[in-house]
Amino acid sequence: MRLRGGCHCGAVVFEVEGELSEVEECNCSICTRKGYLHWIVPPQNFRLIAGGQALSTYQFNTGTAKHLFCSRCGVASYYIPRSDPDKIDVNARCLDGIDLDRLKVKRFDGRNWEQSITQRRSGAK
Repeated sequence: MRLRGGCHCGAVVFEVEGELSEVEECNCSICTRKGYLHWIVPPQNFRLIAGGQALSTYQFNTGTAKHLFCSRCGVASYYIPRSDPDKIDVNARCLDGIDLDRLKVKRFDGRNWEQSITQRRSGAK
């Protein structure tokens, strides 16, 4: 499926392709404050249509993640995640026409990021 999304003011617009049935909710300080619902996709499945010039970047901690947001309205519709810096992390809340109640939500303990990412990569529960 091909979905369209973007920021609140319409400056940032993108398309993303893939099967959206599950998202991840992280309890780290930034994801909690942003209300992010993560959908990580390969970069070839993501296309920025408009708004590259409107994006600002926020980095902290390791500096690996590139937290992008619209400099006009402040909405963070996608970013480059620390967990998968070779992919794009789309905020499902910023996709057009999505019924969020139909998505399976997995929890990620971002407050204990190192331990959680090690468990995820090893396949441990």
